[in-house]
Amino acid sequence: MHVGICGIGVYTPPGYLTASDLSSATGVPEDVIARKIGVRRKPVAGPDDTTAVMGIKAARDAMAEAGITGKDLDLVLWCGAQHKDYPCWLAGLYVANELGASNAWSFDMEAMCGSMMAALDVARSMMLTRTDLSTVLLVSGYRNNDLIDLREPSTRFMMDIGSGGSALVLRKNAGKNVVLGSAFKGDGSLSLDCIVPTLGAKAWPPVDGDLAKAHFMVSDEKAFKARLGEKTMPNFYWVIDRALELSGGLSRGDIGYLAVLHFKRSAHDAVLAELGLDDGKTTYLEDYGHLGQNDQLLSIKLGLGSGKIHDGDNLVLVGAGLGFVWAASVVRWGPAAKGE
Repeated sequence: MHVGICGIGVYTPPGYLTASDLSSATGVPEDVIARKIGVRRKPVAGPDDTTAVMGIKAARDAMAEAGITGKDLDLVLWCGAQHKDYPCWLAGLYVANELGASNAWSFDMEAMCGSMMAALDVARSMMLTRTDLSTVLLVSGYRNNDLIDLREPSTRFMMDIGSGGSALVLRKNAGKNVVLGSAFKGDGSLSLDCIVPTLGAKAWPPVDGDLAKAHFMVSDEKAFKARLGEKTMPNFYWVIDRALELSGGLSRGDIGYLAVLHFKRSAHDAVLAELGLDDGKTTYLEDYGHLGQNDQLLSIKLGLGSGKIHDGDNLVLVGAGLGFVWAASVVRWGPAAKGE
């Protein structure tokens, strides 16, 4: 028995900010933004493209690719951002209703920008142990750029954050694109270093001036970057290696394509060098920036479109989310092996 991917959908809104726009807003030179931070432009949602709506648009494309309707779904798992259309609100139930998923139940889950890999693992585990789950939709929307003040110096490293949605359809015994294994690593010692300091239960009820601070801030930027610098790359490699190991004893030499989140160009190049990969086995998202938990599916769609992904390739999806969590999943693309 196996669980495979039958359809992937990605949506990016038509509006965008260019490196020039970001330079004007931040004072950082345009060439530094384009070359070092690695953003030539990034999509930014308008008022009609809410978090849930972008997920719905991506979900419709994923379902069309899978050849299913809403009534075929047994579960809709929302794995998009916490910054949803409304606070304390289940986006997944809304999405399920809009898609006509009248036979499905739903829940929302969150692992920040590791959410897509966490959702893959949760859904796969549930599908392999429950008889009533045959077809599951994972859906995400993300517009955390709303929570980035480009004038805030402590979060300049987050200027690549944009907007978008993604979704995929999982099917039990799909016969293709088998989800093999996942791995995760967390470090809660970083959980309070980069936060939105207002409008949460810790600072309730709101007071005058809270709205002006309703964006991500780093209390001690130097200490945060130093501690993260010590931990993030080793933890990236750890989850990649562990996910490969849990996928039938694979190793780095078995990676066919790396679907990795957007981060600065030097970090991206360092990951490729460490893993022994080249640009032909990944896609750098310099025309999209960082779209949260949507980066991995976006990378796969771009990799398929450019001919970088082939049947038999082991795709490694990898990302990290504030908090801090590192996540990786492995999918073998193409027909399932005999007996799976």
